[in-house]
Amino acid sequence: MQTRFPPEALADPAMATSEGVIRKCVHCGFCTATCPTYVLLGDENDSPRGRIYLIKDMLENGRVPGPETVKHVDRCLSCLACMTTCPSGVNYRHLVDHARAYIHENYRRPWHERAVRRLLAWVLPYPGRMRLALDLAPLGRPLVPLMKRVKALRPLAAMVELAPARVPAPVLVQPARMAAAKGRVALLQGCAEPVLSPAVRAATVRLLERAGHEVVLAAGEGCCGALVHHIGREDDALAAARRNVDAWTAEIEGPNGSGRGLDALIVTTSGCGTTIKDYGHMLRADPAYAEKAARVSALAMDVSEYLAKHGLPAATPRGLTVAYHPPCSLQHGQKVTEAPKQLLAQAGYTVRLPAEAHLCCGSAGTYNILQSELAGQLGARKAERIMALKADVIATGNVGCAVQIAKHTGLAVVHTIELLDWATGGPAPQALQHLPQE
Repeated sequence: MQTRFPPEALADPAMATSEGVIRKCVHCGFCTATCPTYVLLGDENDSPRGRIYLIKDMLENGRVPGPETVKHVDRCLSCLACMTTCPSGVNYRHLVDHARAYIHENYRRPWHERAVRRLLAWVLPYPGRMRLALDLAPLGRPLVPLMKRVKALRPLAAMVELAPARVPAPVLVQPARMAAAKGRVALLQGCAEPVLSPAVRAATVRLLERAGHEVVLAAGEGCCGALVHHIGREDDALAAARRNVDAWTAEIEGPNGSGRGLDALIVTTSGCGTTIKDYGHMLRADPAYAEKAARVSALAMDVSEYLAKHGLPAATPRGLTVAYHPPCSLQHGQKVTEAPKQLLAQAGYTVRLPAEAHLCCGSAGTYNILQSELAGQLGARKAERIMALKADVIATGNVGCAVQIAKHTGLAVVHTIELLDWATGGPAPQALQHLPQE
């Protein structure tokens, strides 16, 4: 695609990156077939190709974003299915991330939209605040029908509906020191996952230690920044990235450079993994962090990637059929497609993949809050495909997907790692403890 960015605009690294992305687009339209919003709406402006045109016009001409452009960019899930199918290597992700940051800085949203986005940024990245919000959610349930009738309140209604009936109790995890470990890894502690599904961290530590790998939890680590990054709050996202880079670098190097090093940074929420693997790009223009961030990104691995590389302990087949839902952030964002399925099969499970596995379930970070109508359509579509498999349990590798799919199916949804932990000697996942155990 031909571009005419002013030279002074290209002095900005973000603008130069976006110009390079746009120039790679050849208008082929392959992306439209795998774009969830285009599949639902059939509007060219709700396809990656259409959004590229809108973003090009906005950035190239330095325009103040208009409501129509903002609407179509907001409707993008950042599922990145378009990047899987693009034959030209268009890095749509970096373009839409830049567009969102540009909109955040240059477009004044209606007051109620600003308020909701500030609330999400204030609550979701902080486990304590999130737990408090979920504890209060039952008070809002009687008001959901009323809130749905008022456009400004629909995101609040979506938040209340997504809240679990009972917030799981926190799980204390204390990894053991290992004198002769096969590897040493830091485990991302996360923000939403330990509140919504605290058993995942415990299962991960048990399984990694059972496989002979030492696990450490880095002091000073916090939210990876994905949640604020995807709503355009770039300063907040970069601050989160810098804090975590410092925490993990300290774990790698240790006091006075005496650290034992890390073989990997293990991530159990694929949305976080996609962002952490991009820290090197996000902080590329920061001379104090560029090199450290690139090193952290290179160490980041989804837990299934790491286990596929190093192997599972001996497993006892549980005789279950598993419907595996591949999160978009894992299959499209990180290109990790086979490892989770192969590990489940190695552990003795029968694995089935739903039709349209490439299409997003509608969770997408805060999408099922900010775009609840479209998210609901995608969630129902995904549920229909999964239910057709007639599986015993649904497995996935992203807590947001688990919440979204559970809402629409009513079936048990567990993390892949929980099933692997169970098969290799751990306890049955809470959702499956009614099943016979050997």
